[in-house]
Amino acid sequence: MHPLVGVLLSYVLGSIPAAYIAGKLTRGIDLREHGSGNLGATNAYRVLGAKIASVVMGFDAAKGALPVLLFPRYTDTTYPELWAIAYGVAAIVGHVRPVFLLWKGGGKGVATASGVFLALVWLPTLLSFVVWLAVILRTGYVSLASLCAAVVLPVTVGFTEGVRSPIFFVSVGISVFVFWSHRANIVRLRRGDEHRFGAKKPPEQTAHEEQTWKRGPDGGGPRPDPGSSAR
Repeated sequence: MHPLVGVLLSYVLGSIPAAYIAGKLTRGIDLREHGSGNLGATNAYRVLGAKIASVVMGFDAAKGALPVLLFPRYTDTTYPELWAIAYGVAAIVGHVRPVFLLWKGGGKGVATASGVFLALVWLPTLLSFVVWLAVILRTGYVSLASLCAAVVLPVTVGFTEGVRSPIFFVSVGISVFVFWSHRANIVRLRRGDEHRFGAKKPPEQTAHEEQTWKRGPDGGGPRPDPGSSAR
């Protein structure tokens, strides 16, 4: 298999929107129009429940890990390790900008990136997961846990793989992206009104969040309809 074919297949696999499919199959809803509007496990938990969210998280992680583990075996290249990284990045991009949803309304990529790095460097990923879980149990904030894990990952990769390793540079890039994709969460954390994992929201707060999401990230205008075609 040509490496670029592997990149394309990884992107397509990453584009499978598990949370969107789960919303349609279980409730007949577009998850992008409920809760935070994000197609990730956290919003799936908030809207669809723990069991469905667990399946979504597992699928999102698997679609990051499988291209890294399997595709290099069938790639015609003398650099399978580098292409394994490329396949993982392509899967993350697919999750964030899924072709099946016309490149709109994907997730933030945390679960898919976890699967990618679990396949590439299992020990740093495991340590990051321990930090992620500890922060959730201590604070209840999934977003804060993801940010902390995003800091721990490149640090531990630097220690285990070396700061000159391609995986280290990719881990730094993914860490920066996680912070960028969580910029709205950071604002809410600073204000003290970020949603806690497992906490029930009053109806008026949920309605306010959905109206804020529909206005767009800057509040300056309506967010495009997630079902509309790309222009």
